[in-house]
Amino acid sequence: MTSASPASSPVASLDWAGVAASLDADGFARLPRLLDPDECRAHAAMFDDGRLFRSRIDMARFRFGVGEYQYFAAPLPPRVQALRGELYAGLAPIANRWVARLQPSRGALRHGTRQAASAYPATLDAFLKTCHAAGQTRPTPLVLKYAAGGYNCLHQDLYGDLAFPLQVVVALSRRDVDYTGGEFLLVEQRPRAQSRGHALTIDQGAAIVFATSQRPVAGGRGDYRVAMRHGVSTVTSGTRMTLGIIFHDAR
Repeated sequence: MTSASPASSPVASLDWAGVAASLDADGFARLPRLLDPDECRAHAAMFDDGRLFRSRIDMARFRFGVGEYQYFAAPLPPRVQALRGELYAGLAPIANRWVARLQPSRGALRHGTRQAASAYPATLDAFLKTCHAAGQTRPTPLVLKYAAGGYNCLHQDLYGDLAFPLQVVVALSRRDVDYTGGEFLLVEQRPRAQSRGHALTIDQGAAIVFATSQRPVAGGRGDYRVAMRHGVSTVTSGTRMTLGIIFHDAR
């Protein structure tokens, strides 16, 4: 996996300054199409091939919501592996800037009792070596599937002491064609304030990058932490499928 995106990759042409500005303002940023329709259909079809996955979760069983998701086994499918590395390389400078804003004296971002890496290296390979040394060795990219009536409760994707502060969701299904409802939800809780929510639609192949757990917000006395959770509203018809790209591995 390389630190730079191939010239033909959609990630190579991303406006990273604009992505950073949106993340700073709202805790999320929209990304244009990263997968074409054929790639979306191919990755959605992978869901039925159990050989590609290390774990399947029935969300209702654990009261996470209604639906199911599966974590890819190693090695990841080539396109997922490439996207994971390319996106990480673009997001690492933003992650390091967030760390500096939140913990300038210690250079570390905490997620509750979880401790993130003191500095995020330039490449995903280098970051994953840190994860693996900490006992987080299981890959976390996943495919999620919701039928009519399905939803995902608000949550954070933290799988150990190390966590990358940003993650990405890519739509594999066509909204208002393959499914209706099922908006992507983001809720932030600012200290001593009411919660603020976003309900976002995602076009097929496009993506949203968002804060995994916390983000910095500028205040009158300097930066402070805002906790963020994400989920999916109820799918009202059809089937909604997405690809989740999480950069830290799991215990």
